[in-house]
Amino acid sequence: MDYWVQDKLKGLKTAFTPEYCKAIDIIVSLIVERFQQGQTLLICGNGGSASDAQHIAAELIGRFLINRKGLPAIALGSNPAIITAWTNDHEFETVFSRQVESLGKPGDILWGISTSGKSKNVIRALETAKKLGISTIGMVGNSGGMTKPIVDYPLFVEEQNTPLIQEIHVITYHRICEQVESQLFAKTGC
Repeated sequence: MDYWVQDKLKGLKTAFTPEYCKAIDIIVSLIVERFQQGQTLLICGNGGSASDAQHIAAELIGRFLINRKGLPAIALGSNPAIITAWTNDHEFETVFSRQVESLGKPGDILWGISTSGKSKNVIRALETAKKLGISTIGMVGNSGGMTKPIVDYPLFVEEQNTPLIQEIHVITYHRICEQVESQLFAKTGC
């Protein structure tokens, strides 16, 4: 058991380089700035990453550590009627891009999550966001995979082991939620 814990800690230490931590700080500043401007954060991912997108939205709309007003965040995979209607009549690859097109506006942010970096629906959503003047964050494993050319703010993990990528992602977005909340509300409390 001790070896397993040490191995996990080593993987996390390897991932959280000074560059990666700086990227987290830049993204916190971006989200804080855009929330102050009245913009919305859209978030998408597949499978476990869809759950992460919902988790992020819940932390921002609800609260992370501070009792305060809600923040405008939407997890694009959380409406089964949209997902099943669109994918039944059209295609799964455009399920998120259609929602970005419908809900997003210039100045908003799209946060795409993919452990593989190959999720076609996340890639299409990022491409649509770029065309609409929406900033893009990519929280992606496999060194960014196919999202590299379309992400404005990368959180790329060099790791290829999916469970470890997911663990890094959870720590990353918890830090982002904590810092966004702290910077927006710590002094006022609401």
